[in-house]
Amino acid sequence: MRIIPSSCQGPAGPRLPRAGERESPPGGGPVTPPAATLGHMTSIDVQDLTKEYGTRRAVDHLTFRVLPGRVTGFLGPNGAGKSTTMRLVLGLDHPTSGSATVGGRAYTTLTRPLHRVGALLDARAAHGSRSGRDHLRVLAASHRIPDRRVDGVLEETGLGAVARDRVRTYSLGMCQRLGIAAALLGDPGVVLLDEPSNGLDPEGIVWIRALLRRLADEGRTVLVSSHLMNETAVFADHLVVLGRGRLLADTPMREFIDARVRPSVRIRTSDAAALRTALARHGHDPEEHPDGHWTVPGARVDDIGRLVSAAGVPILELTADEGTLEQAYLDLTAAETEFAAQPQEA
Repeated sequence: MRIIPSSCQGPAGPRLPRAGERESPPGGGPVTPPAATLGHMTSIDVQDLTKEYGTRRAVDHLTFRVLPGRVTGFLGPNGAGKSTTMRLVLGLDHPTSGSATVGGRAYTTLTRPLHRVGALLDARAAHGSRSGRDHLRVLAASHRIPDRRVDGVLEETGLGAVARDRVRTYSLGMCQRLGIAAALLGDPGVVLLDEPSNGLDPEGIVWIRALLRRLADEGRTVLVSSHLMNETAVFADHLVVLGRGRLLADTPMREFIDARVRPSVRIRTSDAAALRTALARHGHDPEEHPDGHWTVPGARVDDIGRLVSAAGVPILELTADEGTLEQAYLDLTAAETEFAAQPQEA
């Protein structure tokens, strides 16, 4: 999807009651969900999945598992197979071979699927002549979901004030919110979102982060595709990375970064000679930069702090550079290494 600036300003509304949950009394107070509401222990399982379009293989023997209780970032360059894989999981396309299941069942065999799986693949799928509320009411009616749930998700996604406006008047950011509202309509245990941050303004970005975190904390299975590395680093616990339809990595995010980016320490001092001597004495080879600061590759800030303090080196700046998701991702893709990683449960 293209990134188009959005004028959407709608803040997140109050927390909506989930299906089967009692609303708070008029005076307010916490809402305690029933035990069944939090029992969304459902995984997405992709096993040896392959999809070919003529001579082009969009998904190539892909195997991974998305577990509940965490946000899994689904990464890869354009054409890597992310959207195709999501379509296969949702039964919108048929695999050439292999399988994709939700809770051990193919999506097309699920009863009341909207109550099991919520998805946003195309933010502009809603009928332009309908209002946002009518779009959700039609969807709710076809899945026997009460109207009060429609109003709840509209408020949560910040669309309450424009719920009766026609969808054709919505910005991309508002369409994204409407698509997310539709995904949440059935109170699903599994949520798949394709580039949900597209078109959102800064307020919307903060809102989507909090939403993803909350869904995972409630025990739901959350799979989010994105090309925004810095944004993914804020909300993701685990990563599945594709390249040319193949699995490149399936690992906790911190491990992914640490395995590909050497940590370093940035340090500034008024006594460069003393700093160099103290670091060399402990086997470090610092690098001096034109602006006067030094970096110590492969070091941790706590270790360097103790070392220079013991040596009496005057310190003006001491900060850690632990590496970023973007650096690690570029390291993986720049090397054009396409290997089948062993899926990890951690």
